[in-house]
Amino acid sequence: MGMDAHHSRRSFVRAVSVGALAVGFDTTSRAWAAQAPQGAAADFRRAPHLDGRLLIAPADLAPYEDDFGHLVHRTPRAALLPGSVRDIAAMIAFCGPLGIPVAPRGQGHQAFGQAQAADGLIVDLGPLAAISVDPATSTATVGAGAVWSAVLAASLAHGLTPPVFTDYIELSVGGTLSAGGVGGASHHHGAQVDNVVQLEVVTGTGQIRTCSATRDADLFHAALSGLGQVGVITRAVIRLVPAPTSVRSYSLVYPSVAALTAAQRKAVGDGRFDWLEGTILPAGGGWLYLLEGSAFYDATPPDDNALIGDLGSIGAPQIQDSAYVDFVDDLAPTVAALKASGEWYDPHPWFNGFLPDTAADALVTATMDATTPADLGASGLVLLYPVPTAKFTTPLLSVPDGEIAFLFAVLRTAAPDGGALPAAAQLRENRDLYLRVQAAGGKQYPVGAIPMTPSDWRTQYGARWQAFRAAKRRFDPHGILAPGQGIFAPA
Repeated sequence: MGMDAHHSRRSFVRAVSVGALAVGFDTTSRAWAAQAPQGAAADFRRAPHLDGRLLIAPADLAPYEDDFGHLVHRTPRAALLPGSVRDIAAMIAFCGPLGIPVAPRGQGHQAFGQAQAADGLIVDLGPLAAISVDPATSTATVGAGAVWSAVLAASLAHGLTPPVFTDYIELSVGGTLSAGGVGGASHHHGAQVDNVVQLEVVTGTGQIRTCSATRDADLFHAALSGLGQVGVITRAVIRLVPAPTSVRSYSLVYPSVAALTAAQRKAVGDGRFDWLEGTILPAGGGWLYLLEGSAFYDATPPDDNALIGDLGSIGAPQIQDSAYVDFVDDLAPTVAALKASGEWYDPHPWFNGFLPDTAADALVTATMDATTPADLGASGLVLLYPVPTAKFTTPLLSVPDGEIAFLFAVLRTAAPDGGALPAAAQLRENRDLYLRVQAAGGKQYPVGAIPMTPSDWRTQYGARWQAFRAAKRRFDPHGILAPGQGIFAPA
């Protein structure tokens, strides 16, 4: 499902990097190709009646064989634009016995083909975008295809907001809930998946089921952060909190990884910031280590000295006030600039992992020592920030042991003319880095481009592997869902 691209820096830091830097169902459609999975030679003329549309023309399918990573290209045989959740259930029920793979897709913001399905069916969740807010219960009921920017707008109309946003908010709700949804407020509120009250899920047998922590809890816990393996999330009820009106943001500079993480540990320990991240940016042939913290307020701005006076940064801090809505959506100008320059459309072999606190300083320092700014590409950057592991309560969102884990993201752009390493070489570097992270007790945050083996996936889920595999067999007995993840079968 849609990739959770929570990564970036706030607007005044982004400026540094950017500057541097169909028709309805076709009753004449042919049968499935001979190379399709065994049993999948069914003609789509036998597909059930739909409220929406089934796309089969090559031109209509072209967008579904690519994603934001631009690294993997698998051609599907059809794409469903559902007119209802019943359409999804009917098509999954049709595909299952025939062994036709099915992949749900939100905004296509994956990095490594996670929402692709060779010779399969893509379920485009975009049409399922309804949003309703209930101020009485402080919840929003949201279609899986809705993007978080739309959820923000609908919530703010009632003085409410989701507690956690990824940095890029043009991602689908279903996509981030399938992965996790980590952001700058996760040190207070956990991931987006930890703020879900209820789900509607279409299982691999075509059943439409409503689940929660107290109703069909096994399905609920296997769907959240389940990477689409047990069902297609079609609707979610999410928790909302009162929205502030304003935000004061601070950017503090440090001379090293160890100095940055020491300040971050202090800040996350007392919870002084409402939003906390960290960025490593190219500067003068080396690296600039930044703590980025923000405090929310309504009428009275926070006390600057109380927030940053003891954090030991070097040089003058950068301080910026903004409206809350602008703060949450402050990546929009950067995205527009990257699209205008063409870098948005270059390959993105991103690495995303969670490091145990005990290994973070040494591992990140060694990685940065071996990395040059050119290795990242013109618009690349590195993220590093702490999250208390106790805040992550969703079973399948795997994090290392210990009280604190560090999100470590090496966000490369493999621009053909930008001097960066070729994408294939960057993928090899991702694999090598992942093995070092795994050896240190870390985990992949499974939204990037890391080649994985079946053994790696077992290590990723550890003690939860057997329960995850049992849920896969129970809710997707035909093994057709989200094959691009490569968890239970080769991608």
